[in-house]
Amino acid sequence: MRQIILDTETTGLEPSEGHRIIEIGCIELIDRRPSGGSFHQYLQPDRDIDAGAIEVHGITNDDLADKPRFADIAADFVAFIDGAELVIHNAPFDLGFIRHEIELAGMAWEAIAARITVTDTLALARSRHPGQKNNLDALCKRYGIDNSQRTLHGALLDAEILAEVYLAMTGGQSALLLDEIVQSRSVETVSEIQRLSAGRAPLRVVRATAEERHLHAERIRDIDNAAAGGCLWLQLEDVTTH
Repeated sequence: MRQIILDTETTGLEPSEGHRIIEIGCIELIDRRPSGGSFHQYLQPDRDIDAGAIEVHGITNDDLADKPRFADIAADFVAFIDGAELVIHNAPFDLGFIRHEIELAGMAWEAIAARITVTDTLALARSRHPGQKNNLDALCKRYGIDNSQRTLHGALLDAEILAEVYLAMTGGQSALLLDEIVQSRSVETVSEIQRLSAGRAPLRVVRATAEERHLHAERIRDIDNAAAGGCLWLQLEDVTTH
């Protein structure tokens, strides 16, 4: 499974108003592990950057004077994301700009979009933490991820942080840690691991009394009545007794 954690910085908020991408940062995951692959590029936008945007990311027009234009790197970027799942925080924003740049470069967005899938981590976070702040800083705090270097937004840094947030939010960090531990063990060390049950006498089975079974049956009937005959436990008992 190939996933690309992606972020952009822009000259402003609306591509429909002529705003452009000025930085793209991507981190590659293979089977939910950082592969070491990345794509990072600053871009010359051929327009002024809004003052409000500079306050967010700190990138000025002077910083970009000698940088390539999107059309110069479009083929490399498309090749990097081809066939991958893109993981983006607030995906509609970034994808709107990416589509705009792709089309300005004379490429067919529909053909590219057909070869990728997209996961929006903002939508995912809102479904898991309704009514709470779900921006990247809030998620870092919630999941215990160090974002102390994020004094300003930056596409590559934010992609790296988002990779950690995404893996934590989807249960990946525990699995990764376990994998690291297992892979670091020698065969001899693993062979020394003992089951807790080794040498123990079998556990005594305590069966329900007749009264307890009767109370259980009454409770199941009450649940079934409240569910208008939809109690799954009762249906399962009917199946197992026939």
